Amino acid sequence: MTEARGRQVDWLKVLLAGVLTATLCSRGGTVGAQDVVKVSPETHAVLLDNAKVRVLDVRIKPGEKVSVHTHPHNVIYYLTDGKLRLTLPGGKTDDREVKAGTAVWSEASMHGAENIGTTDFREIQIELKADR
Repeated sequence: MTEARGRQVDWLKVLLAGVLTATLCSRGGTVGAQDVVKVSPETHAVLLDNAKVRVLDVRIKPGEKVSVHTHPHNVIYYLTDGKLRLTLPGGKTDDREVKAGTAVWSEASMHGAENIGTTDFREIQIELKADR
């Protein structure tokens, strides 16, 4: 292989790596991660899905677990008080107490979830989609 051809191949590798990284970041996803509606249709129902947002109705019973999944950037509005345990990649857990009537911003993430409270938990989650 000529030196010029070798430099072309190196630039192509850099370009492809950049495109792959940009694609993953713009989707807020991680390789191998799952859409929460596919992973847990019994807890997450789609209320609206268009080019800009996907709105989810989330209902998790006491003790119920949701397998590892991803979300793009999103806004969550809590309909009930609740106690949740999020399990992050690597096994670290994050216990949260949330209050009905509050809204929070959430960066794109991957986690599992469990309702560790004693009552049904409900939230509305508004996932943002990248401009296309």
